[in-house]
Parts: sequence; C-alpha cells; structure tokens
Amino acid sequence: MSSMSITIAAGGVSQQRVTDATATGLDLFGDDKTVVAVRVNGELRDLNRTLPEGATVEPVQIGSPDGLSILRHSTAHVAAQAVQSLHAEAKLGIGPPITDGFYYDFDVLAPFTPDDLRDIEKAMTKIIKERQRFRRRAVSDDGARTELAAEPYKLELITDKASASEDDEASAEVGVGELTIYDNLRRDDSVAWKDLCRGPHVPHTGYIPAFALTRNSAAYWRGDQRNNQLQRLYGTAWPSREELKAYETRLAEAAKRDHRKLGAELDLYSFPDEIGSGLAVFHPKGGLLRKIMEDYSRQRHVEAGYEFVNTPHISKAELFTISGHLGFYGDLMYPPMHVDEERHADGSLKRQGQDYYLKPMNCPMHCLIFRSRGRSYRELPLRLFEFGSVYRYELSGVIHGLTRVRGMTQDDAHIYCTVDQMQEELTSLLQFVLGLLADYGLTDFYLELSTRDPEKSIGSDEDWERATDALRRAAETSGLELVLDPGGAAFYAPKISVQARDAIGRSWQMSTIQVDLMLPDRFDLEITAPDGTRQRPVMIHRALFGSVERFIAVLVEHYAGAFPPWLAPVQVICVPVAGEFNDYLINLATALRAAGVRVEVDTSDDRMQKKIRNAERLKVPYILIAGGEDAAANAVSFRYRDRRQKNGIPLDAAIAEITGDIAARRQV
Repeated sequence: MSSMSITIAAGGVSQQRVTDATATGLDLFGDDKTVVAVRVNGELRDLNRTLPEGATVEPVQIGSPDGLSILRHSTAHVAAQAVQSLHAEAKLGIGPPITDGFYYDFDVLAPFTPDDLRDIEKAMTKIIKERQRFRRRAVSDDGARTELAAEPYKLELITDKASASEDDEASAEVGVGELTIYDNLRRDDSVAWKDLCRGPHVPHTGYIPAFALTRNSAAYWRGDQRNNQLQRLYGTAWPSREELKAYETRLAEAAKRDHRKLGAELDLYSFPDEIGSGLAVFHPKGGLLRKIMEDYSRQRHVEAGYEFVNTPHISKAELFTISGHLGFYGDLMYPPMHVDEERHADGSLKRQGQDYYLKPMNCPMHCLIFRSRGRSYRELPLRLFEFGSVYRYELSGVIHGLTRVRGMTQDDAHIYCTVDQMQEELTSLLQFVLGLLADYGLTDFYLELSTRDPEKSIGSDEDWERATDALRRAAETSGLELVLDPGGAAFYAPKISVQARDAIGRSWQMSTIQVDLMLPDRFDLEITAPDGTRQRPVMIHRALFGSVERFIAVLVEHYAGAFPPWLAPVQVICVPVAGEFNDYLINLATALRAAGVRVEVDTSDDRMQKKIRNAERLKVPYILIAGGEDAAANAVSFRYRDRRQKNGIPLDAAIAEITGDIAARRQV
C-alpha cells in the first residue's frame, strides 16, 4: 500500500507524519469525538474525505467557532429531515448556522405549533440515536436539478449560484464552484434523506451531543417580502448538555431584557403599523432618555474639539453617484422620488425632472461642507460631527425592534487630516470612543478589523494597504483583543468595529472607525500644504453609537431597563403615605428639581403600597416615602431598586446623596 507525508498542526505545534495514501481525517482523529472536521491547507473539510499528499492538516474542535458552526449546521439538517418525515408536503428553504444556533426555512401547509416542535424534537432524537452518516457527493447542476426536482427553492439556489456570496446565508447551500449533496446514510448504507449543501458536516448524527428547538416564526424566502412566506424553525446545539443548559439560562435572561418588551413596559417607544416597518417613535420618557444620551455625547464632543454641522435628509441622485453609494449600496437605499418635472399642455416635456434619494449616509454631505471653501493644512484635523438621520431599505425579514431599523439617527463624525496626522488621530479617536462608551456603562470590549473585498470595493491596493495598516496599529495600541473580518469592509474603506459585551455576555457591534482614501478623491477635496501645493486630505469615518436607536436598545437590555440614575428618564418618584403629606413631598420635589433632578410626585388616590409597586415597575432609581414621622423630622425614607430601605434621612442629606450619585454616574 502506498504512503504519503502530511503535516499535522495542532495546539501551535506542527509535526510531520507518514500515513497511507488513502488516509482520512477520521483515520487521524476518529478516536477523539471532540474533533468534528479538519482544516486542510486552510480549507474546512469533512473528516471522512481523503487527505491530499503533502497537506497541512489541523483538527477542528467542536467548541471552536468553526466547530460550533459545523455542529449547528449538521443539526439543522437533522431538523429538516425530521420535519419532512412528519410533514411530507414540506419544501426545503435554507438552513444556515447563526450566532448560538441555526434555523431552517420550510414551505408548509400551516404554521408549526408547540406540539409540532415537540414532535420534531422527538424525531430528531431518533435520527441522532441512529448515528446516520453524512456523505458528501459532488453533482453537476443538471444532476442536482434532477435529484431535487421536487424542491423548488433548492432549484432557485442552483440557478442563482453564480451570484452567491459569503454575506448571503444561502451560501451554506451553494457557492460559485461545484455543487454538492449530502446524503444521510443508515447503517445499511441506504439513503435516509439528502440535501443540497456545501458542508462540511460532522461524521455522523451521533456527534450531536445536545440540542433544542427554541421557536418558530414566519419569514419571507431569502428575506424579501415580495417572495413566499415560509415557516422558520430556530434551534441551538452545543458540545455538552451543561453548555446547552447554560445557554437556555442566558436565553431566559435575554427574554426578560428584550428591549421591545421593556420599551412597552417603561413607555419608552413603539413601532406603529401606520408609520411603517422599521420606523420607531419615541414617547416622552424615551425622548427624554434619548436627549440625555445625546446631550452628554455633545458635551464630550465639544471637549474633544469637534465642530457641529447639520445636513438635509434627501439629496439629488448626483451626490450618491459621485460618492459611489448608488453603485455599491443602491440595494439598501429607498427608491427615488422623481420631482420638478414640468410638461406642456399637450403632454410634451417642458422641464426635465430630478431623482431625489433619502440619504443612507451623511458622509457625502460632509464632504461638500469641507469643499465649500479653500482649506489649509493649518485647519486640520477638522472634526465634523452630526446627529444625522439616515434611511436604509432593510429587507422586512431582518428588521428587529430598534436593533435593525429603516430609519435611524447616526452620531456621525468625519475627521479630515493629513497623512502625517492620520496615525495619531486614529489612536486618540479609538481611546475617545472607548472612554465614551465606558461612561454609558459598557466596559468589556474587543475589536474587529474588517478588510477589503476585492470584488466590492474601489481604490488602489496601495491605498487600502496603507489604510488597513493604520487601523491595525491603532487597534494594537489599545491593548484589546483584535479579531480579523476578512472581506468585511465597506466598498470605500477598511474599518475597526468596537464589539462590546453586555451584562449577560452577549456581544454587540458598537462604534466603527474607517479610514477612507477614496471619497476625498471622488469629491476632489484639497488642502493647501505647507509648501503651497494642493494635496488630498485623509478622511476618517466614525459612528460612535452606530445609531442612536440601536444604542438605546443595547442599553435597555444591558441594564434590563434599570438605568443608572444619571440616565434614568425619571430619577425619583415621591410617594406620600397619605394625601395629607402631598404638599410636603411636592416641596421636596421642587428642591430636587432646582438641583437638576428629574422627579415626580404620585398624588393619585392609589394606596401607598400600590404607588410603590408602580414605581418599582418603572424601575425608578429612588422612591422617596414620607409620612408623619418623616415630616415632623424634616426627613424622608429611601426605597432603592433592590428593595433596601433607609428611614429618617434629613432632606439635605437625601438631596446630596441623589445628586452625588447622578454626578458620579453611579449605578444604584
């Protein structure tokens, strides 16, 4: 039997090994059930595929990011097999791995019920116990169409495969290269089920240690409301039952913190159908929360040397043609408004109309502000800042509360500087961003560096390399963990994304920083250099919150609605023991307002205990209670959110405690 040499790379150590020419990943790692796949010369592969001569082979552990994706995608296949075994009419959509789990879309006669989910889980458990093997087969396009003739959505994917991208969740099924089908084989090698898929998968279903179906919902095919509405089945899978249990605990806590639920309970915002999908309105308390956030941010920006600008919500198409947004971002822009066209009485054209677009970005307008007059290098860095409203036509299937909207306000800044100033500006900018996020209570960060997608970008390799290197150096200076996101940059610039972990460990993308060497050229931006020549400035894009709406959602969930006193829309509610003490607490409220405190007095006819419960439901930081003893002593009783109580606090001391906590931005 012939042999070959391979390199095994594991745990940072590489070693040469001679093995049979027909060796597979199972031959190398089959005894270790925590290895679910291999990376061969950098490419993820199934364990049962033959290894090539001279390959570098790395085991993929089930708990690694790639391992979890493979585990969850394999579980999605098991879920789809179970659904079709119970619902013969079900047609298959797509079933990609997602953060913490997977989903699979089905065209079925009726929505899934809770009983359906229990039956599907039972069928999945049976499939897992059968230890069905995943077998990969390469097929031609025509061969795939023949085999999957009864699956209309798979046929569409086969037809569209040339346009598939890694950003499309359908990429789990097809890519630009060859098509593959995965068969699920019983122990007698008969085919139990099959699906169009790129893979890889775990060797057999017995590698799935712990799973659960979590919910179902309606979803348009490929996220487009013009397409059929399908049933989406969500689930999760983990390397152990203990990790599954921990996840379910986190999920239950996340449900309690859901910003949509808390937004309604705290009367912060709503999403009226009459306005449209992805367009929120803020109620008085939500508007006040937003104002507090924005005012503090404005103050910090003034201190950091930013200048404030304002720009319109719409613009002629020419602006976005120059910037490149129509060419590279047009699918996420609202359709144009055609205006100003005039016609003669006979219907012939008198005056050509213009297309106007709702702006998806503020940056082109900021470039026009920079270009409005001559600029000297002495003015740089010039830091322009705006709370600017932008509009993006997100597909209805991905809209989610305040975290994915169609209308948003970005705390958008564009910094113009010289090439020599760029590195220092990026480093100080990142520190400013991290410091301001920390002021709002987010302190656990890591960074993500998104690099160029050659197929979806403008500009030279040299400019991209220079910009990417500058961002990398700024990120490394911060001392935070840096994760690469290959090909994830916008068409005009690489970026750093600040990822923040919230109180229950979830990661949220917050601020972004981009070095743009393209728009200054497209808008012909110039400065007068020290030697009198005209030169291009560097342009840095920076959204600190990302969007105000999304940032509010993150804070609501981070604090579970119990904001620190400085952010709370209502900081104090005063509760009289009886109506005769209303005036006493009204006078205290007047003194608190004079000290800058947001305070209400509950003078309703409700009993005291109900008033306290109402205040607790609103998660107010301080409830101040006064009765006869308090009034006689010119004092008040404190009740905190954790239900601690302090009695007989002199009014001056009460005001000092509250204003001190607010000034120090303490969480109580």
